[in-house]
Amino acid sequence: MGFLLGCEKAGVDFPSKTVFDEVSLGVDAGDRIGIVGRNGDGKSTLLALLAGELQPDRGRAIRTNGVTVGVLGQSDKLRDDDTVGRAIVGDVPEYEWAANARTREIIAGIAGDIPWEATVGTLSGGQRRRVDLARLLVGEWDVLMLDEPTNHLDVRAINWLAQHLKTRWRDGQGALLVVTHDRWFLDEVCATMWEVHDRRIEPFEGGFSAYIMQRVERDRVARVTEERRQNKLRRELAWLSRGAQARSTKQKFRIKAAQELIADVPPLRNELELKRMAITRLGKQVVDLKNVSVAYGDNQVLSDVEWLIGPGDRIGIVGENGAGKTTLLRVIQGKLRPTGGYVKIGKTVKFAVLSQHLDELNAMGDDRIRQVVGRFGHVVMLDGRDQTPKQLLERLGFSNADMNEPISDLSGGQKRRLALMLILLEEPNVLILDEPGNDLDVDMLAAVEDLLDGWPGTLLLVTHDRYLMERVTDNQYALIDGHVRHLPGGIDEYLQLMKERGSATGSSTPVGARFIAPEQQGNASAPALSNQELRALKKTLQSTERKMSTMQKRIEDAEQRLHEADPTDFVALGDIQKEIDDYKAQLEDLELTWLETSEALG
Repeated sequence: MGFLLGCEKAGVDFPSKTVFDEVSLGVDAGDRIGIVGRNGDGKSTLLALLAGELQPDRGRAIRTNGVTVGVLGQSDKLRDDDTVGRAIVGDVPEYEWAANARTREIIAGIAGDIPWEATVGTLSGGQRRRVDLARLLVGEWDVLMLDEPTNHLDVRAINWLAQHLKTRWRDGQGALLVVTHDRWFLDEVCATMWEVHDRRIEPFEGGFSAYIMQRVERDRVARVTEERRQNKLRRELAWLSRGAQARSTKQKFRIKAAQELIADVPPLRNELELKRMAITRLGKQVVDLKNVSVAYGDNQVLSDVEWLIGPGDRIGIVGENGAGKTTLLRVIQGKLRPTGGYVKIGKTVKFAVLSQHLDELNAMGDDRIRQVVGRFGHVVMLDGRDQTPKQLLERLGFSNADMNEPISDLSGGQKRRLALMLILLEEPNVLILDEPGNDLDVDMLAAVEDLLDGWPGTLLLVTHDRYLMERVTDNQYALIDGHVRHLPGGIDEYLQLMKERGSATGSSTPVGARFIAPEQQGNASAPALSNQELRALKKTLQSTERKMSTMQKRIEDAEQRLHEADPTDFVALGDIQKEIDDYKAQLEDLELTWLETSEALG
């Protein structure tokens, strides 16, 4: 199957503006497309248009007959009174979905810690989001459209999702469209980028790294006047080329051209100068944790934590949801007294916290930006020079027209940027950021990173955005089983640790899922099956055996054609070999189904 869906000369109008005008594009089988653009430019609208949920005001949307589309929207349509199990697998009998290896893997990877019999209405927003994602992934779709799929996922779950999407279809099959601000995720799963801007969609070959390079090159060739924005992109590219080891092994753009492009770009941060300035502001002691333990009843959250946080340290903290990161941050600030050990905070330490929920702005109500900024008459030191509040606002993407906007009317991304600026104006020397990238598009994330590069103090960052963490911090630490562990190998080391930990504990089986894993099945499983279930399994087994026989014959026929083909016709030989490989892959899937069904029957 080639063309799957698309649109021709499509236009979409909203009451206040035209979102798209004369847009023509197509999605083919095998496409893996990442969609980026500024907030409000139409990324989610584009998904709705292609999915058939929104009709264009002009032009038309097209879909090949029979093509199935699965959509993860920003809000779900789950029913509150359904159980988690019913929401994910519907009315499919347990013996049937539990015998499917892919379904079990999806449930374990996304929703394994959510009680299977809990009702959807009792779940938190994050749990509900993960249930909706699991529901979508267990289905069979020709096209998957995902709008911010990494929201509410921890680093390990994001890594699992990336691997799943990379292997969900064979080469040349299925299609993926994903809207996300998670730049690591885009680089990992996407082979093409679409940038939504100025009522049109511009395609770029390659993942996010290639997209950044092409944008820079486009700006250089066009000699645009927006020099400040270009420099941020070039700094971003410099980090991509010089940075994390994980990227150095599989660059997605031309290395020589990239090196020429960034030859005159200075390092992201002057670490020695920032350390010197931090010591001047903080002294030599920041926060010392000595044998710190925290327990809530029988629940031990932190256990004998020994940790010295020094002046100018730039630290990223990772851990699964519920691991105790928030508790650790409260202990560090002195807001929570440990049940064991003690915390020593330097006399000159001044904390500032950017929370996930932006509590800092709630009290400002209908105050306008200019009123809030006007309360700060002084300047702050960034990048070795004084910065006024107005200059900071400009760096964070605010224009003169925004100055009269009430705080209550700002978007989530605008509020987050304003909150960051306000805490910087308070001149803290220890900055704690809890998911600062929420609601920010990729350009604004780059602006925030650029701002933090010149901040001279101790930085503690908690985020599931792997790219942001590797970009902004110099050292990463993991909170695992109540202990803080340094990660010299970065996020890759953390993922390996969690993989080994999961293998040791057998935690890959979903919590609350009431099925017996195939390796544990045997005669004991048979008595639990009804006569109807036994008949269905036997029917599946017989059908699978017939399909295996047919597939084996196709392999033999193709191998015979390969033997008889013209040895100089390399195109024909390649086509036949690809056909054989595809048949063998299908046979392996059938053999796995046969094995699981046989074991279920006992």
